[in-house]
Amino acid sequence: MLGKAGERIATEYLEKRGWEVVDRNISRREGEIDLVAIKDDTTAFIEVKLRTSRRMGAAVQQISAAKGARLLALAEAYWADHQELPENLRVDLIAIELTVGGDVGQLNHVESAIEA
Repeated sequence: MLGKAGERIATEYLEKRGWEVVDRNISRREGEIDLVAIKDDTTAFIEVKLRTSRRMGAAVQQISAAKGARLLALAEAYWADHQELPENLRVDLIAIELTVGGDVGQLNHVESAIEA
């Protein structure tokens, strides 16, 4: 349930900023990614992290080096199958932290969160 809520919040955030979400919940041999969005000449593969408390760390701290490598491989493989999308690829992170009442307390969009 939290995952779907995070994806909905992230999609609304992206669309308000001119992004078009073209795919969701991608699962491939290389791994999984929450959203694929395009804007201008960029295709962004977006990992969404939503937290209701900081007991597990802040949402923005939740991508390990190993997962980052898998996400980069996934982005390249996905694009190879969808070359109609812009070829400027990047992996972003949208980190959302909810308040005790369930509202969005903080949303951080980290562009190019994982470097090749």
